[in-house]
Amino acid sequence: MAKRTAPLLLLTLAVGLAGGSQGDREPVYRDCVLRCEERNCSGDALKHFRSRQPIYMSLAGWTCRDDCKYECMWFTVGLYLQEGHRVPQFHGKWPFSRFLFIQEPASAVASLLNGLASLVMLCRYRASVPASSPMYHTCMAFAWVSLNAWFWSTVFHTRDTDLTEKMDYFCASAVILHSVYLCCVRTVGLQHPSVASAFGALLLLLLTGHISYLSLVHFDYGYNMMANVAIGLVNLAWWLVWCLRNRRRLPHTRRCMVVVVLLQGLSLLELLDFPPLFWVLDAHAIWHISTIPVHTLFFRFLEDDSLYLLKESGAMFKLD
Repeated sequence: MAKRTAPLLLLTLAVGLAGGSQGDREPVYRDCVLRCEERNCSGDALKHFRSRQPIYMSLAGWTCRDDCKYECMWFTVGLYLQEGHRVPQFHGKWPFSRFLFIQEPASAVASLLNGLASLVMLCRYRASVPASSPMYHTCMAFAWVSLNAWFWSTVFHTRDTDLTEKMDYFCASAVILHSVYLCCVRTVGLQHPSVASAFGALLLLLLTGHISYLSLVHFDYGYNMMANVAIGLVNLAWWLVWCLRNRRRLPHTRRCMVVVVLLQGLSLLELLDFPPLFWVLDAHAIWHISTIPVHTLFFRFLEDDSLYLLKESGAMFKLD
C-alpha cells in the first residue's frame, strides 16, 4: 500500500497548500473518506453506526462523516510517517488525538482553566471592591466579556464547527477591544466621561463592522489576525505608556506592565507551529496554558487600582 501511494504523496507535497491544507488535499485521504462514507454513512450501515455511537458523541454533534474524516486523517498520517514525510495539517489544523468527544483536549482544558480563573477573580473582585468604586462597573463588564470568550474558546476546541469557530474569534476580538476601552476609561474617562462614551461607541461600531464583514462578506483569517494584532498593539502601547508615567505614584501599575508585556510576548508562541506533542499538546495549547496566571495577575491589578480609586474619591469627597 505504501509503495502504491508514495507518488500521490509526493505530488501533493510538490503542489503545495493552495486551496486547502496539505492533508485534506491528499488524494489518499479523499479516497479514504469517500469509501468510508459509501460504506458506513447511508442506509442500514448508517443506522448501525448511530446505534453503536456513544450518546456523548451524538450530543456533541459528531456525525458518521466526521468519524470518517477522523479515521482517514490518521490513516494518511500513518502513511506520511511511514514514508518519512513531515506530518501534514488537515482542514487548517494539526491532527489531534480525540479524547471522548473533545477534539483538541489540551486547548479545551486550558481554555476551561482560563475561564475558571476568570470566574474566581471575578468573584474575588466583587467581594473586595465596593460597587461605589469609579471603575467597578467597567471592570465587571470586562470580567464578563473575558469569561464569555473563554467559554466559547472551550466550546470551539471541544467541537470545531463554523458557528463555534466564529464565536471563538468574535469573542476574542471583543476582549481585546474591551481592554482598550477599559484603558480609555481609566486614563481619560474618569475625568472626561463623554470622551469615554464616544470612544466606546466607536469601538462597538468597529466590532460590529468586523463581525459583519467576516460573517456576511468573507471569513478572512489573515485579515482577522492583522486586525487583532493592530488593536493588540494599541492596547499594549496605551497601557504601557500610562503605567510608566504612573509607576512611582501608583506602585500597583507594575502588575499591569508585566501583564501587557507578557501577553504580547506569549502570543508569539502562536508562531511556533509544530505538530502536537503526543498528538495533544501544540503551540496554541501551550499559549492558552501560559495565559492562566497572566489573567489572574491582571485582575489583581484591577482590584488594587479600583480600591485605590475608591480611597482617592473618598478623600476628595472629604475635602469638598
